[in-house]
Amino acid sequence: MGKQTVQRGLTKLGMLSGHLSAFVILGLYAVAWVVFDRGSLNFHGAATLVTWMMTLFIQRAEHRDTQAIQAKLDELLRAHGEADNRLTRLDDQTAEEIEQHRDEARAGGASA
Repeated sequence: MGKQTVQRGLTKLGMLSGHLSAFVILGLYAVAWVVFDRGSLNFHGAATLVTWMMTLFIQRAEHRDTQAIQAKLDELLRAHGEADNRLTRLDDQTAEEIEQHRDEARAGGASA
């Protein structure tokens, strides 16, 4: 398994953590905990579930905000005739690939 595969997998995992299915998994986990080991579901266990839930809420809000910004930027790129439309797919890349693209764009802008 290559480095890029791991990076893409982590990016995909981050996107999935904001999806509705993550909340369903949390609910199923909580139900299984109650059914199979009710005795260990004390204050610490409840705090664990609440922390996990809040993390998912934050991730979902961040994902929604990022998607809204990306949609607005895509529209601006589409409306501007001289824009490079390949940039509309930039958000499909890993964080490292995006950083590399930004570094290259800065280097190209500095020499022009």
